[in-house]
Amino acid sequence: MSQENNETPLLDQPPPGADASLLEDLHPVPSETRAWSVAIAGWLIPGLGHALQRMWGRAVVVFLTVGLLVVIGAAMRGNLFTSNGSDAFDTLGYVADLGAGSFYFLARAVERTGADVSHAGGDYGTRFLATAGVLNLLAALHAYEAARGRKA
Repeated sequence: MSQENNETPLLDQPPPGADASLLEDLHPVPSETRAWSVAIAGWLIPGLGHALQRMWGRAVVVFLTVGLLVVIGAAMRGNLFTSNGSDAFDTLGYVADLGAGSFYFLARAVERTGADVSHAGGDYGTRFLATAGVLNLLAALHAYEAARGRKA
């Protein structure tokens, strides 16, 4: 009978005679600064945080989903909240909308006629815009946790 080898896999060890820093190049140590950079990039451009970590599928899904929600919300003439809200709900709406990152600023620049929440479509559009922002914030949080090595 053959004896099983319980040693660590060869991929986790540098080749004989190689520098031990080669292993660090293969498996970079997560740093807090890099994790924050990934999170901010993921917030600013939806999906970029995942793309920087070569999570291509997630990056594309986040970018397209957040972008589509913003386009639908803006097309329905939803309300984009501003920083000078009059109450707590306006402030929360602003934080949710701002969560969409650059798409928020793009929707703000494209919005010419203003919101139309007097119809159900405009009210639903407001919800689509807020959902896009919250989804992007959650995606940026996931990218941050993945950069720290806590998520796959």
